[in-house]
This record gives sequence, C-alpha cells and structure tokens, in this order.
Amino acid sequence: MATKCKCGPGYPSPLEAMKGPREQIIYLPCIYRNTGIEAPDYLATVDVDPKSPQYCQVIEPQEVYAKCSLGNLHTSHCLATGEVMISSLGDPNGNAKGGFVLLDGETFQVKGTWEQPGGAAPMGYDFWYQPRHNVMVSTEWAAPNVFKDGFNPAHVKEGLYGKNIHIWDWQRHELKQTLTIEDGLIPLEIRFLHDPDAIEGFVGCALSSNIQRFYQNEKATWSVEKVIQVPPKKVKGWMLPEMPGLITDILLSLDDRFLYFSNWVHGDVRQYDISDPRRPRLTGQIFLGGSIVKGGPVQVLEDQELNCQPEPLVVKGKRVAGGPQMIQLSLDGKRLYVTTSLYSGWDKQFYPDLIREGSVILQVDVDTEKGGLKLNPDFLVDFGKEPLGPALAHEMRYPGGDCTSDIWT
Repeated sequence: MATKCKCGPGYPSPLEAMKGPREQIIYLPCIYRNTGIEAPDYLATVDVDPKSPQYCQVIEPQEVYAKCSLGNLHTSHCLATGEVMISSLGDPNGNAKGGFVLLDGETFQVKGTWEQPGGAAPMGYDFWYQPRHNVMVSTEWAAPNVFKDGFNPAHVKEGLYGKNIHIWDWQRHELKQTLTIEDGLIPLEIRFLHDPDAIEGFVGCALSSNIQRFYQNEKATWSVEKVIQVPPKKVKGWMLPEMPGLITDILLSLDDRFLYFSNWVHGDVRQYDISDPRRPRLTGQIFLGGSIVKGGPVQVLEDQELNCQPEPLVVKGKRVAGGPQMIQLSLDGKRLYVTTSLYSGWDKQFYPDLIREGSVILQVDVDTEKGGLKLNPDFLVDFGKEPLGPALAHEMRYPGGDCTSDIWT
C-alpha cells in the first residue's frame, strides 16, 4: 500500500484504506504435505463476492507452488525498496535459525539475507517493522525439527520453545535487544499498531495463552507487559490436565481500535477494544469448533469463564472440524474470515478429523460500533471437496493488501 511494491491500489494511510472497496477474492495456501495425499501444495483463489455466481467457491485453475530449496519460510512483507522480505523458522536441515530472506519484488529471485552475516536470531517466526522509528520486531516458535511432527510437552521443559521478542535496527539490519517474556511462551504473531508513528504493539503467546504489549520506554529501549490472559481449563480426556487456549493468530483493525485473536484449542475468537492499549476490554467472543465442544472426548472439570461446554459448530449442514486459527479482517473492519488448520503435524495430533475432512473458511460479522461477533450462517468454503482430496487451508490475503501484511512508511 504505502510501499513501492507494484501491486494493489496503494492507500496513503490506514484510515484511507478502510474506505477501500469490499474484498472480492481471497488468496490462501492449501497444504497436502504430511496428510497422506500425494499432491503438491497450491495457492487457492476463493470468491467472496456475494454478487458472484461462484460465491464461496475455490476458483479454478489453482496455481501450484514451486518448490524452494530454502525451506522453513513463514511471514512475508513488502519493503519500500520494492523487495520482498520473508522470515525463516530454521535452516534447510530443520535446525533453529531466525533469519530473513530478501527477494526481488518483480522476479522473486533470491537476493540474499536481510540481516548482517552471522547475525540471525536463535529462533524465528513472525516479524513486523516500523520504519519511522528505525525498528523491526521478530518472534520465535521453535526449530522445525522440534514442532514438525506434533507437540511434545517434554520439549517445553527442555527449553526448546521460544520465549523471546527480538528488536532489530531497521537501517543497520542488526539485532540490538532481546526481550525475554517471563510469563509468555511461544510468542507467535506480532503486530505494531497500524499508525506509522506508533511505538507499541501486541504479540500473542500461544502456549501461555496471553497477549503481551511491547512498547518503547522512556530510556528509548523496549519493554513488554502482559495485558490479556486466557485462563486454562481443567479437563479430562485430553493430553494434559490443564488445557491452554493456544493463541495462534492475532490482528488489529486498521483504525487500531480492535484487537482480534484465535484460541485454536479452546475454539473461540475474541475481540478486544484497545482504545487504551494498556487495558484491553473484551467486547466480543464466538466459539467456532475447538476441543471442548459437547459430545467430544474432552470433559471440562473446571472453567473460569464458561458455565457449560459450547455446542459443536455446524454450518450449512457440515460439522466443522478443528478450531479457529488464521484470521483476516476486511478493510472496513466489518467481516472477519477464519480458517481452521494450524500445521499438518499438529492437526493430526489435536484434530485428526481435519486430515480426513479438510479445513474450511468461515465468516464472522463484526459490530464495529459497540463491539460484538456473529457467525454468518450462509458462508462456508469447504476444502474437503477439493478435486485431489481434502486440503488444509491456511493464511488469507487480499490482492490489494490487508490488515496483516500492509505497513505504512
């Protein structure tokens, strides 16, 4: 949008972007790796225009991904130079390494690494940058060899999962500070406020199920504080006696008023008013599947938030497997799209039905005045019906930019 990437209409500010046209298509990667189906991963184009005869359908043809020898790549952002920058979770052998790859913005040829030689962080995952303050922040999951086959609680005790936020000098491409989150484990998705003058943002810590606010302090260094905690549930019939929410995605509305996040294991999506970023206020919550639905194998013994277990989710006759995972918001903030697959190795472990039935896209209507979330019962994109077999759909993007990819310089 405000970068020089030659795609998208380009908006001068986040508030101007909110006035942009309604989304008509969504791009998202769909995964077959480790599902038992011998087919390449692909990029799906989904019609989300209610006026279209192909509404809620995957549009053919599907573009097949080319294989990349770099491997273990995750988040991509356009830069003002016209380049594309992608974070890495590890080296080609699956060992931990938090580096960044630069691609030519027109040819997509690899140009090299963004960080200085030998200057990668110990682990990697997501990143966001704020050029007016000469800063970039990045997060950690674990080495791909640690998480690729599923979650092993013993790895937590062994210290193999991330617990740090890394602060980088944007101009010099150097790591200058590491923030250890004392009560935050596996910091995944990280977002600065969209306001390019802002010096604060939020990160979702998956396993500890809390939201941390990071900010520049009076000493011009960086600090972090917990502002939201999702309490665990005491359960029977699950892998552990206490079940975390497992916050796997977060995003901010373009006006920086609302924060949204998904609890992939508990099964709910939440909306918080962050007009005061230090004191978020819960304004909306909706359950979209998850591990604690009635009639499932898990019995909730003690719950600090709910009086009863939520009902299973059925949309247009289909019982939805999995839980809410990746989320994407319309530019005007009125529609939230949700997918249900995290990662094939973890899907197999936590929601085996996802492998057999495929994931879905759901749509949630958002009250942008008072706050609130309501499922659209007429919207369902079912990736269980793909020609080559059930697929696992992941992160969603719009052709002209969106809340999770656009950075204003």
